[in-house]
Amino acid sequence: MSDDLYQAAILDLARQGAAATRLPHADATATVDNPLCGDRTTVDVTLAGGRIANIGYKTRGCALCQAAAALLATTAIGLDAPAIAVGTAAVTASLQDKGPDPMSPWEGFGIFTPVRRHPSRRSCVLLPFEALAKAFTAASAV
Repeated sequence: MSDDLYQAAILDLARQGAAATRLPHADATATVDNPLCGDRTTVDVTLAGGRIANIGYKTRGCALCQAAAALLATTAIGLDAPAIAVGTAAVTASLQDKGPDPMSPWEGFGIFTPVRRHPSRRSCVLLPFEALAKAFTAASAV
């Protein structure tokens, strides 16, 4: 395990992610798998006025995926679809070293900058974003 990749902040978030719970009465749920590594994230959302009111999730995967899910669950509350799309694009660009570290409210994802040197691990960080986008889309269609 690479020390720079699994720094204390990521491991702390991963512990939070491992203890996460699902929403019993979600507007929508989406599950996404990463076939390359076996990570799986399920995200539940409730919406209010086109914005995320609550997120529940369960992640079975590596510390990076669990940490990203935990951070996303707190960051995305109150955001609408365009704001989530902007955040997803910013985090993706940052992980690919094609953009600056994400700005508010996404700046917390700067802890994943060591992932830039590990292209195969980027999908671990982005998997919860994919699940959230699918759940949000499904909830908006209800």
